[in-house]
Amino acid sequence: MANRQSIEYAKIKGVHDVPLEEFYTSGHRTCQGCESAATMRGFIKVAGPRTLVTGSTGCMYVANTSYMTTPWIVPWMHTQLGASGSSAIGMAAGLRALMRKGKIPDEEINTIAHCGDLGGGDMGLSAISGALQTDYDLLIIMNDNESAANTDIQATGLTTFGANTTFTPPGKRIHITQRRWKKNLAGMLAVGHPTCKYVATACATYPTLDYLRKVRRALAVGGPKFLHVYAPCPKGWDYHPRYSHDIGRMGVLSGLFPLFEILEGHVTYTHDARRQREPVEKFLMAQGRFAHLTKDDVRYIQKMVDEMWEEWDVPGVVPTKGSLKT
Repeated sequence: MANRQSIEYAKIKGVHDVPLEEFYTSGHRTCQGCESAATMRGFIKVAGPRTLVTGSTGCMYVANTSYMTTPWIVPWMHTQLGASGSSAIGMAAGLRALMRKGKIPDEEINTIAHCGDLGGGDMGLSAISGALQTDYDLLIIMNDNESAANTDIQATGLTTFGANTTFTPPGKRIHITQRRWKKNLAGMLAVGHPTCKYVATACATYPTLDYLRKVRRALAVGGPKFLHVYAPCPKGWDYHPRYSHDIGRMGVLSGLFPLFEILEGHVTYTHDARRQREPVEKFLMAQGRFAHLTKDDVRYIQKMVDEMWEEWDVPGVVPTKGSLKT
């Protein structure tokens, strides 16, 4: 199979560089204002028709598998909740075998696996880790709406501290039951898989300046890649659907969700929140899931965000601080 690094992939510098063809169209049942649908529509526009897509169970694959309908124009396969990494390996291995045996032409075919934060960041983490240790050419995109939205908004390992979910409702005696800090998934995978050439975070709120550009770059690198995409959810985060882009923007500008890419060990920030950050209160108070927070709670979250950008060795990536003591 040809080396992807020898192939020129046109860079996306603006909206005019985004392909016009649509390969994720009508036929899905997502909510109004669904950023996850924008995530799917975006990556397949960039990847193009020579692509196989596999997706694990989650709200997006319930929405995309209504009886006798599908929004996908390209071949796609629905797989089990924690199996996005395994499914990606199987598809990539199958393509390699078919090409080696001469049953299909030796050409570039993208293999992309899509999962949610429960299916990818929690249940399917070991399978994704296994995929990132292979030499197969595959891309795993984790869509992070910070909840198990398929089963009515339960907390996951990537839910923001303090959020009201159906498993972490605020109470009269204990008003915060979601006390875990958001799992640092992209940083963990990047540091723990040194042979994986590309790991990045992204947000579809910034399609041409961030998300689509990173998908295109990931496809050009070759080998296994991982992309963690921030996806505001009107239903789970409790805000009006028209404000999805605004909520995503506030999450990024406050520094709560860092945007970066790690290409062969080198970290580049899409938005460097070390220089300037908006207060997290603006982001938190725009959503009903944080309506129960007190001023002290908001100050605590602000303190944690400031610490990440000011004291971590590599902000958003390596959560250690200070020098080694003997």
